[in-house]
Order: sequence, then structure tokens, then C-alpha cells
Amino acid sequence: MVIERTMSTEQNKEIARRFIDEVFVRQDPDAVDELAAADFTPHTWGPTPPGRAALRQAMERASRGVSDPVFTIEDVIAEGDRVVVRLTSSATHSGTFMGKPATGNRYTIQEIHIFRVRDGQVSEHWHEFDKLSLMQQLEADGADR
Repeated sequence: MVIERTMSTEQNKEIARRFIDEVFVRQDPDAVDELAAADFTPHTWGPTPPGRAALRQAMERASRGVSDPVFTIEDVIAEGDRVVVRLTSSATHSGTFMGKPATGNRYTIQEIHIFRVRDGQVSEHWHEFDKLSLMQQLEADGADR
């Protein structure tokens, strides 16, 4: 018998905030075990299998491509097991990222993250961001900015 813990919306918001800070910003692999469910499912990173190992691989890819990330949370909205976070992110393009070689450019974009929280851990994640603006800011000459 599986017993699910019921979390308040405030607790779910805190888990989402911690996930952003500890997994996305600090890239702490130990935080994955605490904050991501064993069957963590990302829905927007392309064909990525569920699980913590895939999340760690995604973290490694991101850390090879960008450095000095800063995430500024603008809004956190929760209902039931879902938490939506609107934020502004910025980082330095210091390695190959999204198929583009390092330029040293710093980018700033708007993002929306949706987390599903189950038993005190993130079980699913969706992510939308301003892809056009990101690609323009990653251009080597910066002419499109």
C-alpha cells in the first residue's frame, strides 16, 4: 500500500523554489535525490527518459554550456499539486549550449516553469521560455540584439 503525503500549497511552493535554486542554479547533484522523485519526468527537454539520472545528465549538459546563472523569481502560483513559477534567468554562454559554441555573451530571458509535486518531491516538470530571444542573445556578433 502506497501512502501519499498531502502537502499544502505553501509547502509545494517552497519545494519548487528550492528545486530552482538547488538543482537549476547551484547544480547540486545531492539535491536531486532529495527534491526529485525517483520517476521524475521532464516534459520539455526533448526525448529525455524519466528518472534522476536523466535529470543529472541534463544538469551536466547545461553546466557545460552556461555559467554564473541567476534566476529571479517574479511569481509563484500554486493550486493542488501544481506550482507555476515565472522567472527571469540570465547566464554567461561559456561553452557549447543548444548547439551554439561559446560566445561569452550574457543572456537574460523570461521563463515559466510548472512543477507537479508529489510526496514532497517534484515528479513532473514543464518549461517554456523565450527561445527566439535566447538564440539572438547567443549569437557571436550580437548583431540581432
